[in-house]
Amino acid sequence: MEHEQNINNGSIQVKPSSTSVVEMTELVLPNDTNLLGNLLGGRLMHWIDIAGAMTASRHSNRTVATVSVDSLDFKHPARMGELVMLKAKLTWTGRTSMEVLVKAYAENLKSGAVILISRAYLTFVALDDAGKTVAVPQLIPETDEERKMFEEACVRRQERLKRKEED
Repeated sequence: MEHEQNINNGSIQVKPSSTSVVEMTELVLPNDTNLLGNLLGGRLMHWIDIAGAMTASRHSNRTVATVSVDSLDFKHPARMGELVMLKAKLTWTGRTSMEVLVKAYAENLKSGAVILISRAYLTFVALDDAGKTVAVPQLIPETDEERKMFEEACVRRQERLKRKEED
Protein backbone atom coordinates (compact mmCIF):
# COMPACT_ATOMS: atom_id res chain seq x y z
CA MET A 1 0.00 0.00 0.00
CA GLU A 2 1.42 3.39 -0.97
CA HIS A 3 1.27 6.43 1.30
CA GLU A 4 1.46 10.09 0.35
CA GLN A 5 2.85 12.78 2.59
CA ASN A 6 3.04 16.55 2.01
CA ILE A 7 6.30 18.17 3.04
CA ASN A 8 7.16 21.86 2.48
CA ASN A 9 4.08 22.41 0.30
CA GLY A 10 5.28 19.70 -2.08
CA SER A 11 4.02 16.19 -2.48
CA ILE A 12 6.73 13.67 -1.63
CA GLN A 13 5.86 10.04 -2.08
CA VAL A 14 6.72 7.69 0.78
CA LYS A 15 6.52 3.89 0.85
CA PRO A 16 7.04 1.13 3.39
CA SER A 17 9.66 -1.51 2.58
CA SER A 18 6.98 -4.19 2.45
CA THR A 19 5.84 -2.90 -0.96
CA SER A 20 9.20 -3.65 -2.58
CA VAL A 21 10.31 -6.96 -1.06
CA VAL A 22 11.60 -9.44 -3.65
CA GLU A 23 12.05 -13.17 -3.22
CA MET A 24 13.61 -15.18 -6.00
CA THR A 25 14.73 -18.78 -6.23
CA GLU A 26 17.46 -20.31 -8.35
CA LEU A 27 18.47 -23.96 -8.80
CA VAL A 28 22.22 -24.58 -8.58
CA LEU A 29 23.09 -26.35 -11.83
CA PRO A 30 26.44 -27.87 -12.92
CA ASN A 31 27.33 -24.73 -14.92
CA ASP A 32 26.93 -22.68 -11.70
CA THR A 33 29.52 -24.66 -9.72
CA ASN A 34 33.25 -24.92 -9.24
CA LEU A 35 35.32 -28.14 -9.32
CA LEU A 36 34.12 -29.01 -5.80
CA GLY A 37 30.46 -28.84 -6.80
CA ASN A 38 29.92 -25.61 -4.82
CA LEU A 39 28.08 -22.58 -6.18
CA LEU A 40 30.50 -20.08 -7.70
CA GLY A 41 30.80 -16.92 -5.60
CA GLY A 42 30.50 -14.75 -8.72
CA ARG A 43 27.24 -16.44 -9.72
CA LEU A 44 25.81 -15.82 -6.24
CA MET A 45 26.96 -12.20 -6.44
CA HIS A 46 25.14 -11.89 -9.78
CA TRP A 47 21.91 -13.26 -8.29
CA ILE A 48 22.25 -10.95 -5.27
CA ASP A 49 22.69 -7.93 -7.54
CA ILE A 50 19.60 -8.90 -9.57
CA ALA A 51 17.43 -9.38 -6.47
CA GLY A 52 18.67 -6.10 -5.00
CA ALA A 53 18.07 -4.21 -8.24
CA MET A 54 14.53 -5.57 -8.54
CA THR A 55 13.77 -4.38 -5.00
CA ALA A 56 15.20 -0.90 -5.65
CA SER A 57 13.34 -0.69 -8.99
CA ARG A 58 10.11 -1.79 -7.37
CA HIS A 59 10.48 0.91 -4.68
CA SER A 60 11.46 3.71 -7.07
CA ASN A 61 9.48 2.61 -10.14
CA ARG A 62 12.66 3.37 -12.08
CA THR A 63 15.60 1.70 -13.71
CA VAL A 64 18.43 1.52 -11.18
CA ALA A 65 22.20 1.19 -11.21
CA THR A 66 24.36 -0.51 -8.61
CA VAL A 67 26.56 2.04 -6.82
CA SER A 68 28.23 -0.06 -4.17
CA VAL A 69 28.34 -3.32 -2.31
CA ASP A 70 29.18 -2.45 1.28
CA SER A 71 29.29 -5.94 2.65
CA LEU A 72 29.07 -9.37 1.10
CA ASP A 73 29.65 -12.31 3.39
CA PHE A 74 29.85 -15.93 2.26
CA LYS A 75 28.81 -17.94 5.30
CA HIS A 76 28.26 -21.41 3.86
CA PRO A 77 28.54 -23.01 0.42
CA ALA A 78 25.53 -23.98 -1.66
CA ARG A 79 25.94 -27.24 -3.55
CA MET A 80 24.86 -28.43 -6.96
CA GLY A 81 21.22 -29.48 -6.92
CA GLU A 82 20.26 -27.19 -4.03
CA LEU A 83 17.84 -24.31 -4.26
CA VAL A 84 19.14 -20.82 -3.51
CA MET A 85 16.45 -18.48 -2.19
CA LEU A 86 17.23 -14.78 -2.17
CA LYS A 87 15.23 -12.36 -0.04
CA ALA A 88 15.78 -8.66 -0.72
CA LYS A 89 14.41 -5.81 1.38
CA LEU A 90 14.92 -2.05 1.27
CA THR A 91 16.62 -0.74 4.43
CA TRP A 92 17.21 2.97 3.67
CA THR A 93 16.57 5.72 1.14
CA GLY A 94 18.28 9.00 0.48
CA ARG A 95 17.34 11.55 -2.15
CA THR A 96 18.29 9.39 -5.16
CA SER A 97 19.87 6.33 -3.56
CA MET A 98 18.54 3.24 -1.81
CA GLU A 99 20.19 0.55 0.31
CA VAL A 100 18.97 -3.03 -0.01
CA LEU A 101 19.73 -6.01 2.24
CA VAL A 102 19.84 -9.33 0.39
CA LYS A 103 19.94 -12.59 2.31
CA ALA A 104 20.59 -15.84 0.45
CA TYR A 105 19.60 -19.26 1.76
CA ALA A 106 20.37 -22.74 0.43
CA GLU A 107 17.80 -25.50 0.66
CA ASN A 108 18.80 -29.12 0.37
CA LEU A 109 15.87 -30.69 -1.47
CA LYS A 110 16.57 -34.19 -0.10
CA SER A 111 16.76 -33.27 3.58
CA GLY A 112 14.70 -30.07 3.55
CA ALA A 113 17.45 -28.29 5.54
CA VAL A 114 17.72 -24.54 4.94
CA ILE A 115 20.81 -22.53 5.85
CA LEU A 116 21.84 -18.87 5.47
CA ILE A 117 24.68 -18.82 2.94
CA SER A 118 25.19 -15.12 2.31
CA ARG A 119 24.21 -11.63 3.39
CA ALA A 120 24.91 -8.45 1.43
CA TYR A 121 24.17 -4.71 1.55
CA LEU A 122 23.99 -2.99 -1.82
CA THR A 123 23.32 0.62 -2.77
CA PHE A 124 21.46 1.60 -5.93
CA VAL A 125 20.53 4.91 -7.55
CA ALA A 126 17.35 5.51 -9.52
CA LEU A 127 17.74 6.77 -13.07
CA ASP A 128 15.47 8.65 -15.44
CA ASP A 129 15.14 7.83 -19.14
CA ALA A 130 18.26 9.89 -19.91
CA GLY A 131 20.34 8.00 -17.35
CA LYS A 132 20.42 10.86 -14.84
CA THR A 133 19.77 10.28 -11.14
CA VAL A 134 16.24 11.02 -9.98
CA ALA A 135 14.57 11.36 -6.57
CA VAL A 136 13.09 8.23 -4.99
CA PRO A 137 10.16 7.79 -2.60
CA GLN A 138 11.18 8.03 1.04
CA LEU A 139 11.22 4.80 3.02
CA ILE A 140 8.87 4.48 5.98
CA PRO A 141 10.27 2.07 8.57
CA GLU A 142 7.21 0.39 10.10
CA THR A 143 8.65 -1.92 12.75
CA ASP A 144 11.31 -1.59 15.44
CA GLU A 145 13.54 -3.91 13.40
CA GLU A 146 13.09 -1.74 10.29
CA ARG A 147 13.88 1.42 12.28
CA LYS A 148 17.05 -0.23 13.60
CA MET A 149 18.02 -1.33 10.06
CA PHE A 150 17.41 2.25 8.82
CA GLU A 151 19.68 3.70 11.55
CA GLU A 152 22.40 1.14 10.81
CA ALA A 153 22.12 1.99 7.10
CA CYS A 154 22.72 5.66 7.92
CA VAL A 155 25.99 4.67 9.58
CA ARG A 156 27.02 2.59 6.55
CA ARG A 157 26.21 5.56 4.31
CA GLN A 158 28.46 7.85 6.35
CA GLU A 159 31.26 5.26 6.06
CA ARG A 160 30.74 5.09 2.27
CA LEU A 161 30.92 8.88 2.00
CA LYS A 162 34.06 8.94 4.14
CA ARG A 163 35.73 6.33 1.88
CA LYS A 164 34.69 8.32 -1.19
CA GLU A 165 36.37 11.46 0.20
CA GLU A 166 39.58 9.51 0.83
CA ASP A 167 39.82 8.36 -2.80
